Amino acid sequence: MDGQLKAGTFLVSESGNKYKIVSLLGAGGQGEVYDVELNKKHYALKWYFKHMATREQKSILDNLVAKGAPDTSFLWPQDLIFNKFGESFGYIMPLRPKNYKSIVDMMKRRAEPSFYTLCRAAYNLTKGYEKLHSMGYSYRDISFGNLFFDPDTGDVLICDNDNVSANGKDDSSVYGTPRFMAPEIVNGKAKPSRNTDLYSLAVLLFYMFMMGHPLEGKLEADIKCMDIHAMNRLYGTNPVFIFDPKNTTNRPVKGYQDNVLIYWDIYPEVIRELFTISFTDGLASPNKRVTEKKWMDAFANLMTGIMICPNTNCGAEIFIDEKKIEKGEDHVCWNCGRHMQHPFSIVVGKNRVFLRRDAKLYSHTIYADYDMDTIVGEVVQNPSNPNLWGIRNESKENWTYIRADGQQIPVAVGRSAAIAKDAKIGFGQYVGEFK
Repeated sequence: MDGQLKAGTFLVSESGNKYKIVSLLGAGGQGEVYDVELNKKHYALKWYFKHMATREQKSILDNLVAKGAPDTSFLWPQDLIFNKFGESFGYIMPLRPKNYKSIVDMMKRRAEPSFYTLCRAAYNLTKGYEKLHSMGYSYRDISFGNLFFDPDTGDVLICDNDNVSANGKDDSSVYGTPRFMAPEIVNGKAKPSRNTDLYSLAVLLFYMFMMGHPLEGKLEADIKCMDIHAMNRLYGTNPVFIFDPKNTTNRPVKGYQDNVLIYWDIYPEVIRELFTISFTDGLASPNKRVTEKKWMDAFANLMTGIMICPNTNCGAEIFIDEKKIEKGEDHVCWNCGRHMQHPFSIVVGKNRVFLRRDAKLYSHTIYADYDMDTIVGEVVQNPSNPNLWGIRNESKENWTYIRADGQQIPVAVGRSAAIAKDAKIGFGQYVGEFK
């Protein structure tokens, strides 16, 4: 496939870097993407089609390069190649590693992450957008094509950041991707903003967890021709959540929309509640949409709330549902049907970690700081007595173990605190209670 630029030629950026064109990687609606080389390191170059190389686009890029990326999960513009207006131009960004996959890859079973990795990817994705929004930006086009994740680690990369604009500022021709755009954009009643991003984010998360669209049930199945008028009704003027508790007119059709029927009941009630809010109250009231931090709190607890089915022929990951614990109900393996009781847990504020073998306490678990990378504790087995389990202090500070009788025992870094009913651990000003 031939592109606008020839392999082997060089382009000089505004910062004076001389990039060599290696190969054409692909093309989209705005331009082409190339593999380029500088000092034996490879980058990606997005080169705009001439009619897309506008002054407005150049202004957006100048601002993005100057401010820098929200964090390392963004393949952010970092250098510009520009000669003069009236000619094509482009920008340099990091090159996406080949091990990163798209959500489409997951839906087509070309990538099959564990539930834990899926939750971590959702957490990292949401955290990235929270940082972007906190800088005063809106992304404008959250969809399948802009997210890639490592199916082994849950690390994410967010691409196509060249349309990111100041929240509420209409300086881009991009309003979103069909099926992901908020109803008020479909209806022509609003422009892209943080609130419309929150809607698109919820749609993307629903795809990740339920393998289907939140508005595509019977109403979609009954459409004979999916033309612009049908799409406007389904996603704009008459959107109905497929699991709306008060409106059953758009339930998923068995045999046609089976993915959502299968996955909906696998997840804990807290996740189902957040999706329900997103696509009931959040459809018509943008200010009632689920915020990034509410999603992050939920995904953090999902990551630390997984147990493995003890059936040796199964081994499925099972999400622990706090609502079932409150009701005194057993958990039932979705794969083999085995009944099981949940393990001990430690609760710190709104965060809970279920203490199965090799479970970890992250910084966010204790300090509510949204750091789900730093490990501060780990469940370990007593080497002298395999029947005894504890939490080893992996932090940089001593803990205080508080027994059920009130006696306090220091737990130095590297030492372990026994897991015992009614005992507590003091983490400085925070206290965790075994339950």
